[in-house]
Amino acid sequence: MPKLYIVPTPIGNLQDITLRALEVLKMSDVILAEDTRQSSKLLQHYSIQKPMISFHQHNEHKNLNHIIQKLKAGETLALISDAGTPGISDPAFLLVRECIKENIEVECLPGATAFVPALINSGLPCERFCFEGFLPHKKGRNSRLLALKEETRTLIFYESPYRILKTLEQLIEVFGEERQASISRELTKLHEETARGTLKELLVHFTSKEIKGEFVIVVQGKS
Repeated sequence: MPKLYIVPTPIGNLQDITLRALEVLKMSDVILAEDTRQSSKLLQHYSIQKPMISFHQHNEHKNLNHIIQKLKAGETLALISDAGTPGISDPAFLLVRECIKENIEVECLPGATAFVPALINSGLPCERFCFEGFLPHKKGRNSRLLALKEETRTLIFYESPYRILKTLEQLIEVFGEERQASISRELTKLHEETARGTLKELLVHFTSKEIKGEFVIVVQGKS
């Protein structure tokens, strides 16, 4: 029976992949990769040689039918992203929905997701939280934040090094400079860092240093 596997990959440290994930990648007929060049590094590290098809947010609509046809033909496919679990701020939803529509089995393996260690490391309440992923770059960005102003659950955002300072300034404007928060960057990598404090303190901290890596921002909900 054809099947689509959703396979989480390490968010930094290549050792953070499960034995089962490696087994699935080795037995799949084709691997769908967000960036084939980036994924090649992981596959080479574990001596996995499989055909790859590029599958990312800019071509997922174009490639969808071709991939569905391969599954219908009886092939087993594995979907991976550059880092973490596909579908969490990465392509997967469209393909999974189409597979379900076509009665093609889908199985998602458990594995790495950046917001989980960042949330636990924050020291903020984590029994209930609101994951927002990346904020819109332009249109709708401020309205999204304003809609979260009264949210009492812990808030989680992803951000790039190019917009982290701007985002902190906007968070201060909407939530207030004294709101407690935590920012993790370079998770599982050599220069991993988690900084905690008020939003104002975190803005000062990251303004005074060279900004590198991908960021996870965890903000305390409204008291």
